[in-house]
Amino acid sequence: MSDDPGRESDREPSMNISGGAEGGGIAAEFDPATADTRAEEVVDRLGELYWEKTYGGQDAFTCLVRTILSQNTSDKASQPAHDALIDRYGGSASQRDADSASGQPRADGVDLAESLANAERSELAETISGAGLYNQKSETLIDTADWVLEAFGSAAAFDAFVKDEEPSTVRDTLLEVRGVGPKTADCVLLFAGGRGGVFPVDTHVHRIYRRLGIAPADADHEGVRAVLERDVPAAKCGFAHTATIQFGREYCTARKPACLEDPDACPMGDLCDQVGVYPETDEVVDPAEAPEAGE
Repeated sequence: MSDDPGRESDREPSMNISGGAEGGGIAAEFDPATADTRAEEVVDRLGELYWEKTYGGQDAFTCLVRTILSQNTSDKASQPAHDALIDRYGGSASQRDADSASGQPRADGVDLAESLANAERSELAETISGAGLYNQKSETLIDTADWVLEAFGSAAAFDAFVKDEEPSTVRDTLLEVRGVGPKTADCVLLFAGGRGGVFPVDTHVHRIYRRLGIAPADADHEGVRAVLERDVPAAKCGFAHTATIQFGREYCTARKPACLEDPDACPMGDLCDQVGVYPETDEVVDPAEAPEAGE
């Protein structure tokens, strides 16, 4: 990383997922030379590309809603749907405070869980139609809001549960809710609870660490998570999640990873086993479909 503050501020655009100077990000201070595992070395090298950010502090129910909307949908599509939902259904005073920095509109005195529990499904579906699978997601959001009210009484009480209860208890509780999978539960723990040692696994993370050869080629999302939470220090897991997503968007894409055109184009080239990537034939397959060495 450059020691020049002027150049440092240009190292990553502020709109990128892992932060930026204008988004509250700070320069990562990781040193790949001191890493104890290859996974940690990868994460430390990501620190030379991307910014750290502060994790935790988001309202838990709002975070849960946002993550449900993002399922099987790009941020470009799901963010406007989230903004439209907040604009129509509002949120509590505590939720307004939590999102005030992003300028998201809130309706005074409204509990978002209560508001969504009472929403007319077709109206909610129309509101979030830009997010994809909007009929299914509208049902999930209403059911989830009902569950929060029944189990906790309010969005504020749910927020306290996420922030104060044991992470394993929070995760297990969330996984009992229809429509909430491991990635969604872990995002709530990370972005709302600020819990260290939580490494949410989305499609980018699942693809990249199997392609690198750090996780088994046939590992499912939970298998990849287990490897990463074992091999990456707890304090680095949050950064590793967001930085890996950014790396997947910029370098290690699903169909055209940077190494296909230029072996030196990828900053992880010397750490990667290229499982399922074949530059000599310009072929890319899922790591689970790649033949084992020697076959």
